[in-house]
Amino acid sequence: MTLKAVLFDMDGTLVDSESVHFNIWNDLLAPFGVQYDEATFCKRFSGRPTFEAAKEVVESYGLSINPEQLTDDKYAAFGHFVSTHLPAYMPCAREVLEQVKASGLKMALVTGSAKNEAYPILKGYGIFDWFDCVVTKDDVNNPKPAGDPYQLALDTLNITANEAVAVEDTYTGVTAASNAGVAVYAIPNHFTLEHDFSKAAGVFADLNEFFKWLETKL
Repeated sequence: MTLKAVLFDMDGTLVDSESVHFNIWNDLLAPFGVQYDEATFCKRFSGRPTFEAAKEVVESYGLSINPEQLTDDKYAAFGHFVSTHLPAYMPCAREVLEQVKASGLKMALVTGSAKNEAYPILKGYGIFDWFDCVVTKDDVNNPKPAGDPYQLALDTLNITANEAVAVEDTYTGVTAASNAGVAVYAIPNHFTLEHDFSKAAGVFADLNEFFKWLETKL
């Protein structure tokens, strides 16, 4: 394999946004008398499509709001919040992005978030233009765990699946990359340690460990 690109997930992989997602969800659900503790919510919903989570919550509690509206409200609230409150980088994330960029490899961001969730973070940190391709859930008919987002990234970069590696932190993300035929490496965070990563080509403790492996392939 001639490696040409690294395809990064965003939430929980590059930025520590799971707590932000959790707080936004609880703010939206509070008027309906529904509250989750962070560990339960993140372990249950981390990496899952927003609409899927909204549908489950609405059905579980018989909420007087439809899943589509709750999903739209979540996207809007998250995008508004991160436009002024950037979630912290995951350990070594910015340094690894700099190193991958300096290596000459192409970089893509492939996220399950909506554009109005992802773009404020990428632009807020000044790294939007570091990526040769940014794919959000709005760019495909079938978001993660379908392979469509990764296939779109490959097509945009004009490379094949065996010329790229992906980095993910959840079962949903690993499944998406695997469905597109991309070798995917998992870096679990404390909310996703118990996820099924059997489809991953490998599991690393952090991004720095991943980059040390990546250097051996250059």
